[in-house]
Amino acid sequence: MNYKNPIIRGFHPDPSVCRANGKYYLVCSSMQYFPGVPIFESDDLINWKKIGNCLTRPSQIHLEKVRSSGGVFAPTIRYNNGRFYMTTTNDSTHQNFYVWTDDIYGEWSEPVFVDQGGIDPSLLFDDDGKVYFMSNGADDEGNYGITVCEIDIDTGKKLSKSKTVWKGSGGRYLEGPHLYKINGRYLLLAAEGGTEYGHMVTYAVSDSVFGEYKGYDKNPVLTNRNLGGYEIQGIGHGDLIEDYNGNWWIVCLGFRQIGQWSAFHHLGRETFLTPVDFNGVWFTAGTNGTTAKEYATDRISDSVVQDFKTVYTFENTNHDVEWCYLRIPQKDNYEFKKDRLVLKGTSVTLDDCDSPTFIGIRQNEFNSEISCDVSADCGEAGITMYMDENAHYDLALRKNGDGEYEVIKRIKIGEINYIQNSVRVYSNSITLKIYCSNFIYSFAALDNNIKHELGTAETRLLSSEVAGGFTGVFAGLYACSQHGGNEAVFSNFIMENKE
Repeated sequence: MNYKNPIIRGFHPDPSVCRANGKYYLVCSSMQYFPGVPIFESDDLINWKKIGNCLTRPSQIHLEKVRSSGGVFAPTIRYNNGRFYMTTTNDSTHQNFYVWTDDIYGEWSEPVFVDQGGIDPSLLFDDDGKVYFMSNGADDEGNYGITVCEIDIDTGKKLSKSKTVWKGSGGRYLEGPHLYKINGRYLLLAAEGGTEYGHMVTYAVSDSVFGEYKGYDKNPVLTNRNLGGYEIQGIGHGDLIEDYNGNWWIVCLGFRQIGQWSAFHHLGRETFLTPVDFNGVWFTAGTNGTTAKEYATDRISDSVVQDFKTVYTFENTNHDVEWCYLRIPQKDNYEFKKDRLVLKGTSVTLDDCDSPTFIGIRQNEFNSEISCDVSADCGEAGITMYMDENAHYDLALRKNGDGEYEVIKRIKIGEINYIQNSVRVYSNSITLKIYCSNFIYSFAALDNNIKHELGTAETRLLSSEVAGGFTGVFAGLYACSQHGGNEAVFSNFIMENKE
């Protein structure tokens, strides 16, 4: 069968995967968004359904006023003796911790903290019953690299000193470690080069958990850094998985740039799948060490059909799973009904490093159309194409100082913050539309069947290359009111992908 990359589209970076009970489970980073660490389930490694989130309670994760692209970094999911474990970093508080559950569809535990620094933590459950915790950072002697210690999995207490076991193959920003026991030897997978265009997957092997580790002599084993003019870039931060038929794969992050020679990406870092071939201890990956946009493979049955969801509405999405808030929301300001959403605005705006009344869904294709009916008596309510508080485009209904209603199109890029266009409307209930393409967003409003065009804005200005950070654009519904308490009603929401 043929499958296409990315397998999970839109802002879903730093994937980690495990298998359990005949299925596969995958988690991704969530940064400043809440709930944290989305969980996916699959029967075939190709088709993934989002089934929940690991961090669903404020007691599990501190996100109050954390910076954008801070918060929850690089989770790892593992399964051992009937229990799932997810370990991650709160980069804003510099804490490594894990949570666990016996029911993948249910709630996860309160965090168990581990006294080892660095980021991108991972767990190895060895076949002798010992549990090892690793991260990138400094060991107890101050040596930097991939650092490992033994822990008590019930308490998180260290049972050994932290020891740096590998310093990588020479690339910058050594991170994303995962440790495996394969064919009696320890294999340490890592990311190097930074989560940008020089990103890559490297690895080393050892006879002992604590080393010495010998690097693969053809590192990096997987990277797209030399594929100029290729849509898929940034390949790295991988996790190995053996499927139920004995085949090996890497899930990894990457991103799609907006055009062949336009090195900008705004959909965020996404999840890709690459086949792996083992030759004894060592392995190779992908197409000559690269990840392709499409693979023909006999490892997956021809009866499997890859199916991407193309239409998102209030009715066909799980509000608690597929929609996200900024940081920790004030839930009293949100009311989902069967076919509509009521938002209560506050004085917190999209420009604040805080939690405005905002709920968003990831933009996951370049070409799509977003539409929503909005009703509001005062304040401001609308749709935002949101990268972070310093980079977003807003299309909104509001009442101006003369008591008249208008639709505005606002541009916020760094220090540039202005209303680029506005049009008077004669109703407090209108339809807002945003048309998305690789290069351009186009904005319009329908008022009593009269269409008002409000112009365009470049997608590249919301990209990581321009805006900074490493999240991705959300289609967000928001409300704000200087005096607070004013309600806006959203109905007939639809985001329809055109590719």
